[in-house]
Amino acid sequence: MAQLKAGSRIQSAVCATELMVIQAPDGDVDVRCGGEPMLDIGADKPAGAAPNPDLKAGSQIGKRYVDEGGTIELLCTKPGEGTLALGDAPLVLKEAKPLPASD
Repeated sequence: MAQLKAGSRIQSAVCATELMVIQAPDGDVDVRCGGEPMLDIGADKPAGAAPNPDLKAGSQIGKRYVDEGGTIELLCTKPGEGTLALGDAPLVLKEAKPLPASD
């Protein structure tokens, strides 16, 4: 677990995913990718690490991922094959708000 701040960057320990923190709650946060905790950008990855085969939904570049409570928001800056999660709860793509009608 780590304390995250808006603007900080993190990377997956098991795939190529890199994220920028847009919003994070106070205190320690357990953000995972492919079942393993995320690392600070530039940290050494464990040799031979791979995502859990059941957690390979992947991440998409330029998409924002949030938890169901809206407490955390992450922007994918480099895609990978691991599933993003807050603890054991998978993160979901943030939906774009529809524009108001211009009638």
